[in-house]
Amino acid sequence: MTKIEIYTSPFCDYCHRAKSLLSQKKAVFTEIDVTTSKTLMDEMVARTGGLQTVPQIFIGEYHVAGCDDLFKLDAKGKLDSLLMIRIASR
Repeated sequence: MTKIEIYTSPFCDYCHRAKSLLSQKKAVFTEIDVTTSKTLMDEMVARTGGLQTVPQIFIGEYHVAGCDDLFKLDAKGKLDSLLMIRIASR
């Protein structure tokens, strides 16, 4: 099953916007709060190739990047197809 993971901070408006869009799409995702552990922050930085801002969004192995990137994918009609991979693999 393809996982959707989003690295977040509870104080981040962009994180809330990204989670809201994913929820509107009925996507099931795992939220990883990087403020709870340096290890989680280090994991995110390693997975993103050095990016330290949140949110950082992964759909399977595909690194979407941040909130603006997620909304751009949606505007181009590409987000639904990425999410369909997730839904089809259930």
